[in-house]
Amino acid sequence: MSTQEYYKPIGIIHTPIKVPNGAPIQPSAGTKIKGSVEIFPEYIKGLKDLLGFSHIILIYHFHQNKTYSLLVKPFLDNQLRGVFSTRAPSRPNSIGLSIVRLQRIKDNILYIQDLDIIDGTPLLDIKPFIDYFDNRKTNQIGWIKDRISNFSKTKSDKRFC
Repeated sequence: MSTQEYYKPIGIIHTPIKVPNGAPIQPSAGTKIKGSVEIFPEYIKGLKDLLGFSHIILIYHFHQNKTYSLLVKPFLDNQLRGVFSTRAPSRPNSIGLSIVRLQRIKDNILYIQDLDIIDGTPLLDIKPFIDYFDNRKTNQIGWIKDRISNFSKTKSDKRFC
């Protein structure tokens, strides 16, 4: 199934990350990684007022995933877990999202930072990240609770499943 069947990309994400192997697991592990988003001409008007936000949510198609599994072995675990209890990219609908830092916009190009996205990824949508609405405390983190203590809490190692 291609994105063309259900969604029409609004742009392409360009990054220095060329292959999934070795890519940061989450955007917080990709601090310092810079890239750009090329917005297609017919969607440029939709960028109005976006520059007022420091962070944006990119919703995209995991274009290099050709198959999926309902059971996956996540980064923080050796046990198979249900795909919906993980952030694994190999999913039935191959939809990804990342919160990235918006540095600037020039014409149809968004310059972004803190990335975990593969070069050439089709962009499906952009939403502003609004701390007031989106920042919530959680009181349960499932199976990860027993694994997270084995993981460094430094910014460069903040990777999740």
